[in-house]
Amino acid sequence: MPDVRSAIADRPLVLDGGLGTMLEARGHDLSGDLWSAGVLIDAPDDVRDVHAEFSAAGAEIVTTASYQLGYDNLGAAGHDAAVVDRLLAASVGLAREAADGRAWVAASVGPFGAVRADGSEYRGDYGVPVADLARWHRRRIDVLAAAGPDLLAIETIASPAEAEAIALALEGIEVPAWISLSAASTAFEGDGLAAALATAASAPNVVAVGANCCPPEFIPAVLAAVPAGVAAVVYPNSGETWDAASRSWRGEAGAAFAEAEAWVDAGARLIGGCCRTTPADIAALAARLAGARHPSSPSPVAWRA
Repeated sequence: MPDVRSAIADRPLVLDGGLGTMLEARGHDLSGDLWSAGVLIDAPDDVRDVHAEFSAAGAEIVTTASYQLGYDNLGAAGHDAAVVDRLLAASVGLAREAADGRAWVAASVGPFGAVRADGSEYRGDYGVPVADLARWHRRRIDVLAAAGPDLLAIETIASPAEAEAIALALEGIEVPAWISLSAASTAFEGDGLAAALATAASAPNVVAVGANCCPPEFIPAVLAAVPAGVAAVVYPNSGETWDAASRSWRGEAGAAFAEAEAWVDAGARLIGGCCRTTPADIAALAARLAGARHPSSPSPVAWRA
């Protein structure tokens, strides 16, 4: 595989979709606090198979099942730090096996709210100092980076404070990363979204910034707020809304990628799906983006190495 940074600069790349959605389709109950991390423990072959499904559908980057792997939530479930380290590394290995040289592997780094499993990644109201958040994130980032992914997918970051913490946590990390905000988080009201995207873009070795886990109609505002000259990453949900209290999805799925070409024109270079999107959705997206090129209007992307 060529260097992922060069590939992003050349053309839009297709991300995968809803890993948890497809694990549920295989009969796994993801209603517990560990979500897909529980499947990684109990049925790793199914995780690998879902990665392979997305790769076969046209995903050029597959994202690991490490989103909700944390030392605190897994510790509460009876797993010590050594087990967490092994699971983090295993998540990268499984994705690498599934990709089989056909796709890059992005190691998922979920937000602080993910291990709480209480929907706080849509509010960002953690009440945790920036320095503590940075240390919390760095512990997992170190282990994931050592496992050899092609890049880090730092996802669903829920507040300006957490974006600042991520920028600190990435200092000295050699693996390229994208930073994706929780655009549906109430912590980004007003100018908070643009400020957090600017903070994310300033972090070391970041190749793209943007948003995920939000309705597709949020994406144009996100793209408008991405700093000039920085590649954008966008992967919305299907259009349904997560109810944290009942741990279920509400509403109807829409056309998640109806505006994909417009997103490319606005600077998106990494495009995929988040919750409730399937390999069929990704296959349709890949077909639409085949042959897409850089628009002539945005200024060149300045990679931060």
